[in-house]
Amino acid sequence: MTKIQMVDLHTQYQQIKPEIDEAIQKVLDTTTFVKGPQVTEFSGALAAWLPVKHVITTGNGTDALQIALMALGLKKGDEVITPDFTFIATAEVVALLGLTPVVVDVDKDTMNMNVEAVKRAITDKTKAIVPVHLFGQCADMEPLLKIAEEHNLYIVEDACQAIGAEYIFSDGTRKKAGTIGHIGCTSFFPSKNLGCYGDGGAIFTDDDELANRMQAIANHGMTVRYHHDIVGVNSRLDSIQAAVLNVKLRHLDEYTELRQQAAEQYDKALNGNQHLIIPARAPYSTHVFHQYTLQLVDTDRDALRQHLSEAGIPAMVYYPVPLHRQKAYHDARYSDTDFPVSNYLSNCVLSLPMHTCLSNEQINYITDNVIANIE
Repeated sequence: MTKIQMVDLHTQYQQIKPEIDEAIQKVLDTTTFVKGPQVTEFSGALAAWLPVKHVITTGNGTDALQIALMALGLKKGDEVITPDFTFIATAEVVALLGLTPVVVDVDKDTMNMNVEAVKRAITDKTKAIVPVHLFGQCADMEPLLKIAEEHNLYIVEDACQAIGAEYIFSDGTRKKAGTIGHIGCTSFFPSKNLGCYGDGGAIFTDDDELANRMQAIANHGMTVRYHHDIVGVNSRLDSIQAAVLNVKLRHLDEYTELRQQAAEQYDKALNGNQHLIIPARAPYSTHVFHQYTLQLVDTDRDALRQHLSEAGIPAMVYYPVPLHRQKAYHDARYSDTDFPVSNYLSNCVLSLPMHTCLSNEQINYITDNVIANIE
């Protein structure tokens, strides 16, 4: 059995090496390292795959979130609602722009933003909601869209962990994560379901005006060269990363199926164990399993991680500290008791290896060791 990785990028690269090497070599041969044709090609291919009218590529997923919020014309002190249980970037960009992050608790089953908590958090200063499609599954978007319409709010989706996941509306129609709200954002960090070999990100929208504004913001605020009508940033996807993504996008549906098959094998081995809660599948979303995250019950997480590590099995905690407990985001309006689910999850979640190259032998070995060390 080969060494178990949390994310096995090396094996994945070996499987598509001829395609990747050829794509990168074309960039090297032409030396169009910035704004090369590969970037335009990838933006068009991703827009068609989603589908969405506009894809604006960026330097990373955090930039994508920041540029999206900059495009909305929000004012200092305006409030933006985000989930408490997520990676810090979601609230970070809100604070960097002088806006006020308002964090809300999440659902225990899906670990995504709690709709009722969002309703309670809305004030006359609320201007936007940023749902995070955590671990590969959509937040419950239909009621969030209704809330946004009732209160005239923007919805900016953080789809960095869920590219390819589909939200299923009550009438049966489907939309991919990132194409449901006003703007969607994603990351192409190497470990993501669609990852490049460095940093990268993208913004999605069907709104022509927002697209033009975000395109300008990402390019120093320029619409005409050397004419800066708005304040912008320098955030772009380089040609080599776009070349890699052009190749990997062609494999993304296959990669999603492989992740789903690995999750099913995990489920079969671990479901029904009194010390484990396997990842829930919301009836309104497909799951693309950026992470396979367990909730441990009456189990010493640190001891289990140590046992797994000694057996050569990596396991990670996403996320050990919810946003409301982060020093940089301390807010006197919050009480720790306002976030019972986020507090609970931060103490009990454990993510097992999840990637496109997991073998049946590896998964059996992982699950056998998990079960042996919790009973």
